Amino acid sequence: SNNNKRSSAIKLVIVSSLTPLLAPTLHHSVTNTLASVAEGAGGLGAAIGSAANGAGQGQDSELSCLNNSERNGESSSAGEAHTNVNGLSTTNNGNSVSNNDGIPAPAASNNTVSSDANSVKKKKRLSQSEEDVIRLIGQHLHDLGLNQTVDLLMQESGCRLEHPSATKFRNHVVEGEWDKAESDLNELKALMHSPSAIVVSPTVLQLRMKFLLLQQKYLECLEDAKVLEALQVLRAELTPLKYNTERIHILSGYLMCSHAEDLRAKAEWEGKGTASRTKLLDKLQTYLPPSVMLPPRRLQTLLRQAVELQRERCLYHNTKLDSGLDSVSLLLDHACSRKQFPCYTQQILTEHCNEVWFCKFSNDGTKLATGSKDTTVIVWHVNTSHQLKLMKTLEGHAYGVSYLAWSPDDTYLIACGPDDCSELWLWNVQTGELRTKMSQSHEDSLTSVAWNPDGKRFVTGGQRGQFYQCDLDGNLLDSWEGVRVQCLWCLGDARTVLASDTHQRIRGYNFEDLTDRNIVQEDHPIMSFTVSKNGRLALLNVATQGVHLWDLHDRVLVRKYQGVTQGFYTIHSCFGGHNEDFIASGSEDHKVYIWHRRSELPIAELTGHSRTVNCVSWNPVVPGLLASASDDGTVRIWGPAPFLDVQDAEGLNGTDLFDWSSYFN
Repeated sequence: SNNNKRSSAIKLVIVSSLTPLLAPTLHHSVTNTLASVAEGAGGLGAAIGSAANGAGQGQDSELSCLNNSERNGESSSAGEAHTNVNGLSTTNNGNSVSNNDGIPAPAASNNTVSSDANSVKKKKRLSQSEEDVIRLIGQHLHDLGLNQTVDLLMQESGCRLEHPSATKFRNHVVEGEWDKAESDLNELKALMHSPSAIVVSPTVLQLRMKFLLLQQKYLECLEDAKVLEALQVLRAELTPLKYNTERIHILSGYLMCSHAEDLRAKAEWEGKGTASRTKLLDKLQTYLPPSVMLPPRRLQTLLRQAVELQRERCLYHNTKLDSGLDSVSLLLDHACSRKQFPCYTQQILTEHCNEVWFCKFSNDGTKLATGSKDTTVIVWHVNTSHQLKLMKTLEGHAYGVSYLAWSPDDTYLIACGPDDCSELWLWNVQTGELRTKMSQSHEDSLTSVAWNPDGKRFVTGGQRGQFYQCDLDGNLLDSWEGVRVQCLWCLGDARTVLASDTHQRIRGYNFEDLTDRNIVQEDHPIMSFTVSKNGRLALLNVATQGVHLWDLHDRVLVRKYQGVTQGFYTIHSCFGGHNEDFIASGSEDHKVYIWHRRSELPIAELTGHSRTVNCVSWNPVVPGLLASASDDGTVRIWGPAPFLDVQDAEGLNGTDLFDWSSYFN
């Protein structure tokens, strides 16, 4: 026992001699510990205290040097301090506290050291992207009204939501303190930058911002019926700027408004208050760099862009785009299932008794017309469950029906025959009556037709050199001599008619000024073509080449689609889906091919027909409904998977199933 006490005393003397060399905080902690141990050591307390004092006096000069070093910032970090007390190993990081017998050391000393070390620990330096993310989160939380959370976030991260001058400017605008806001512009001038690629001086930018401020000030004075003050702003503040005088003339006219509602309506202005001032701030921010003031709702903008990009890259996305974020989950990447896509046979129409050469949905999507070699046209009704039922049968087309065109209002349907047919039939679909049967000459070949957007005229022609413009009674209005027409299309300007001819080209013809120009030139015969709704793109079926996409404005070939078998049969392709993002075509290998417009490889090959697929038509209203007509005498209706088996259901969540109900709301 005496030996153990003597050993402990010696160790305490050694430790006490080293203690003054430690950092002050750790020195204080260890001294307290020593005092506690000394009090419990009985008669050894006095001897230990005397030894400790003697050792401490011998170290006065060293401690003085250490303290001076600390004051000069040369001391070691507290994180490097380490001491042993009776075999107790203590470090200030709190990760290593034990004695040489494996017994944990007292916690009080360790906690004190850990707390002091954390207080001096350097904060991690944030990268630029990390700072940007924190600012974006802060802005979003601020918009939600969580201002205390924003303050804590900025304080802890060491970031700044926006420049102090910008904050002051924002507050003054929101509060309507226009003189102070105008004064703030002088501070912000050095921070301004041009919102466009054209460099504009800060002075001009300041002028533009000042004009916007004074315009708001002027309108608010008028709304408050302070006409004299408004007039003073107009004459003494806005006019001397000599900027946008045309706008100043318009503003002066608002002085004649009889009441506030009239002013808001004529100025297209929300009125005095948060809404108009927030809108003003959004405009003003465009003149300040994002490092000074973030663009409004920047996080939502980035998230919306990310969602839209994922949708655009989704090969099977075929539903209406919702620009909001409430309809999507931000926790998962966007992905559509192929089972939502019109890849499955929903119905087989077998009422025709010979080859079916053409099919076309009406513009409102409620009807489908099919033309056949059996000399009939059948009009089908599309009900709310997307089942097709026979509506009318139009008979008497002696040569068969190879082309159909709905009038813009779907009241009339024009039917054309093959090359040997010189007649054209114009039917009233509602009554089933033949309004016009047109034939200019028995030598004619009227194989194609297109409606003028006004619905009162149409153009028709064929490969024997006929190219006519007629009214609804079949009267000839204009003609173009010597054009061997393969296919026709009227553009939305109601003047230009596109016609593919036997010279492997598409030309534009203007019947008003009798001018024409070359638009598309191919190296092989153009068997048929169709044009997108916006008139920008043309989809061509080219003999022995397949399906080609052309930009009509730039007159360039955009893409060649692979997979389809196209010889010298006339096959009709189509645009389809929401925003016409998809392309479908029949093929001589008995299949229907579907491509995403941006992809050359097919995303679906639909099998089921047993002979050449002559024509496809995508419902313009219901993007999940597609029809195909074939030489096998059938018309197939394609849609999403009608039901899912157990295995399919396990692989899909609820969002993968196609919701038809939205198309009937």
